[in-house]
Amino acid sequence: VDSLDHPKPHGTGATEGTVLGPFHTHEARDVPHGEMISRDGEGEPMLVVGTVKNTRGEAISGCKVYVWETDSKGFYDVQYEGYENPDGRAVVRSDEAGGFYFRAIVPVPYPFPGDGPVGRLLTTLGRHRYRPSHFHFMALYLRGDPFERSDAVFGVKKSLIVDLGTVSDVDGLAEKYGVEPSTRLLTYDFVLVSEEEVKALRESKARE
Repeated sequence: VDSLDHPKPHGTGATEGTVLGPFHTHEARDVPHGEMISRDGEGEPMLVVGTVKNTRGEAISGCKVYVWETDSKGFYDVQYEGYENPDGRAVVRSDEAGGFYFRAIVPVPYPFPGDGPVGRLLTTLGRHRYRPSHFHFMALYLRGDPFERSDAVFGVKKSLIVDLGTVSDVDGLAEKYGVEPSTRLLTYDFVLVSEEEVKALRESKARE
């Protein structure tokens, strides 16, 4: 359905889409570059650095980048009883060069509830209920995760699998972003397709 409704032009490096998931909300707060989006003190610190460009390589400034993740125990904020304030989610805006950065924690794999029809189906099929470690831009997956090749909801795509580095791998990065050298590092360059490009592709595929 995603590939039909959101086609991507070949050879442009356009970022593939994946499942939204049930834990996205519109309650995320706008945060400035460099801010920590998680209040979980037990999570492993991570710096996220990215860019947003179009298929011609031009920067997209002012883009609202919605991000969200679980805590170190594998739960989203809305799963906790008495949930009031958003945590582990934010909206970051790209700058004039299309860049953005913020601090978060390293995502962990987690099982989704098994008391519904999907959980019962997976149990019947002898499959686990785990989703691999991922960070939601909708979404990036960590290479080497034990569930990378067996995501319970089949959301993983090869182009969305990323290597998690360490800030100390890049000279001067710790000083530039004001983080500890031991902080884990996630980087990704997003390429967005315009509405006009998508419309043209839909019409082209409809004639095939």
